[in-house]
Amino acid sequence: MEMLIDGAWVAARSGETFTAESPATGEAIGEVPQGDREDARAAIAAATEASDRWARATAFERAALMHRVADAIEERCDALAHTLTLDQGKPLRSEAYDEVEELVQYWRMAAEDAKRLEGRLANSFTPGKRILLVRRPRGVIGVITPWNWPYTMPAELIAPALACGNTVVWTPASTTAVAAIELARCVAEADLPPGVFNLVTGPGSVVGDEIARNPGTHGIGFIGSTETGRKVAEAGAGKAVVLELGGNGPVVVLEDADLDRAADATVTACFLCAGQSCTAGERLLVHRDVRAEFVAKLARLVTERVVLGDPFADGTTLGPLNNDGVAAKMDEHVADAVDRGATVVAGGSRADGFPTQLYWHATILDGVGSDSLVATEETFGPVAPVVSIDSLDHAIELANASPYGLLAAIFTRDIARGLEFADRVRTGWVNINESSNYWEGHLPFGGRSGTASGIGRVGGTAPMESFTELQTVVLS
Repeated sequence: MEMLIDGAWVAARSGETFTAESPATGEAIGEVPQGDREDARAAIAAATEASDRWARATAFERAALMHRVADAIEERCDALAHTLTLDQGKPLRSEAYDEVEELVQYWRMAAEDAKRLEGRLANSFTPGKRILLVRRPRGVIGVITPWNWPYTMPAELIAPALACGNTVVWTPASTTAVAAIELARCVAEADLPPGVFNLVTGPGSVVGDEIARNPGTHGIGFIGSTETGRKVAEAGAGKAVVLELGGNGPVVVLEDADLDRAADATVTACFLCAGQSCTAGERLLVHRDVRAEFVAKLARLVTERVVLGDPFADGTTLGPLNNDGVAAKMDEHVADAVDRGATVVAGGSRADGFPTQLYWHATILDGVGSDSLVATEETFGPVAPVVSIDSLDHAIELANASPYGLLAAIFTRDIARGLEFADRVRTGWVNINESSNYWEGHLPFGGRSGTASGIGRVGGTAPMESFTELQTVVLS
């Protein structure tokens, strides 16, 4: 396997590699170049060299190439999905193919949005003058992405950055670097000019830090943990930064909710991508009057619908966790909740009999204390922690007590109460009577200011607004 720098597939300059292992099978699936700062600098130099020519291409020329990337993805759909399951662990039929389909949409959406990215004509104090406000690309955008959605999350940043005239240097999470290389092959097949798109694999603390810190990058797009996001923001101080960070998004179930609908949506909220999503239902704030009934409905649905198994098997809906760190956090958080008095309704442990120790049973915890780790931190695993609430005010109090502010969901038959919740909760996105894991890729998505969930927005044209700037042109 090789990295893509200046239009060529290359090894790391040091010659070093690291072994990628599948969380699903435990087998070695490739030797990945272990890039370092010199590799990142070479990629930034290539992106800089290509920047002016790419910026001067018309939006329609760039859009055509974005569509060619989407075409290549469609042609390689089976290989992309298979690699995703092998490298990330998500079930092939129930999730991997869906992510590849969504990946196509992101590239096509960026192509079309770029055609409609417009400036404006401003008024002037002086008669006879015309003021043009023109959107210009910033230059070189550094993109740093996580392992939980290794196709769509990079596309949320890379596709709009390229489409609006920037060049890109991308470094993915090491634990899904094989999938990243597979995606980069699709971009390479579209024949973008050399240096426009570059991929450097290697440790985030080295390659990612260089990309964020290097004066040759003019904007940074990062999706990942809050802790790493803060380091990226510090390293990239003074640059345009889009940070989509962690969440501890509550799912609120009020006493007047449609409990069947709420329980059904909660299965998706807590167990999609094995709970490894920033929009996962990290805590369920359920009114005490309906808590027992809701938990019973949820437990029945989990038994019927959540199938832990080989992610390549057709019937599997829950695969392994991606890495040891996430599995260890599940161990810690579930044990902490039980120690504080929570009851294990389902699951509660790792599963035996699989090729790796990364398979965790779908877990439901009832009677979770609001101060438990699973209710205050981002667990990132297949767990549904139920916390009892007394009222809408109580739910809002607990929701806003969290340092996170990414997404919240609420179930109620009273739309006025749902809208009141949206008015008062400090999150960047609110779903009413819908799973916390529901989103649409063309809509702006990100955390509220003053929270640990980031700054700026991904989705649709939102990244284009961050990755371009207005130039004022006075015409006499």
